[in-house]
Amino acid sequence: MNIFLETERLILRQFTPADVENLVSLDSDPEVMRFINGGTPTPIEVIQNQMLPRILGYYAKYPHFGLWATHEKANQQFIGWFHLFPAIESQFAVDLNLATPEEIALGYRLRRSVWGKGYGTEGSKALIHKGFSALQVQQISSWALAENKASIRVMQKAGLQFERAFSFTEEQLPHLTDKQRQAVKYSVVKYSGDRP
Repeated sequence: MNIFLETERLILRQFTPADVENLVSLDSDPEVMRFINGGTPTPIEVIQNQMLPRILGYYAKYPHFGLWATHEKANQQFIGWFHLFPAIESQFAVDLNLATPEEIALGYRLRRSVWGKGYGTEGSKALIHKGFSALQVQQISSWALAENKASIRVMQKAGLQFERAFSFTEEQLPHLTDKQRQAVKYSVVKYSGDRP
């Protein structure tokens, strides 16, 4: 297991080709997918032929960025993933002029069975700390649909601040209404200089 980061309760590791079923199981829950595409499961063919190869490609492209399979330490169960990678890797961010080449995007997707345990905040804080302290990151950003109050709370608890509101296009999120496509961007910049 190629571990990227550990927190008090979580292990974040590199994905492997053996993770197809983990991703299928995660993306098959309509509630998990609700704020991603309106609740549609990701087909196994898409995971095998597009999603997983793209994830594995990050490790070759970037030595310290990517998507990290996440497990509970207590029982070693796969519970989802976190990502920390250049924001320009998100095509929608490029299309909507949301990100600069220097920004690093933070995100996660977790099983419904672990919602409410604080894992989103725990993993996000740890990644932010590692990004600023060890990876020379200067700005970390995250996005969420405006209706996704739980993810917005996680961003706030992790120390990100509201930056701007925007809307996804109908082409990007065809399963959602105009109102449902409204979104927010939060970010945090590494503090430099002496504290007073």
